[in-house]
Amino acid sequence: MSRIGKKIIIIPEGVNVSLTKDNVEVNGSKGTLGFVHHKDVLIEMNDKEISIKNVGKTKKSNAVWGLTRAIINNMIVGVTEGYAKKLELQGVGFRMNVAGKKINLALGFSHPVVVDVPAKLEAKIEEGALIISGIDKQAVGQFAAEVRGLKPVEPYKGKGFRYAGEVVRRKAGKKAASK
Repeated sequence: MSRIGKKIIIIPEGVNVSLTKDNVEVNGSKGTLGFVHHKDVLIEMNDKEISIKNVGKTKKSNAVWGLTRAIINNMIVGVTEGYAKKLELQGVGFRMNVAGKKINLALGFSHPVVVDVPAKLEAKIEEGALIISGIDKQAVGQFAAEVRGLKPVEPYKGKGFRYAGEVVRRKAGKKAASK
């Protein structure tokens, strides 16, 4: 039984939600998002509330029930506030620069790495950190993970991309092991 699926979603002012047979569309001040939901859930909308009902009796339908509620809630938050991920790059000689819809990275390779920013996302550099923002939580997280995957933080010197606030466990290395 999903505890998340039972929660009612309250629609804030300025957000329009439209339901069709198997599609949910959310319009807000920052943009529009759509979602095709699973057949095992039933979405009901009353005035300024959305409730999700579980129709199926399988284990998967319980999982989809909570997932559907979370996705719709994330869409509402996205069109009102938006989402952002902050990546910090640490290491001597590592640099990043945003030029339009491209991120130019110097990550210690023999060549510069150029990454295209997806259409609905924005990238900017503030205080030495790369900030990826947009209205779709999944797209923001996926792109941040792809950028981080180019040079993930390594445990010996701590060089590479890390999320803001991420704690990296450091290893001692050869010198400490030989003593």
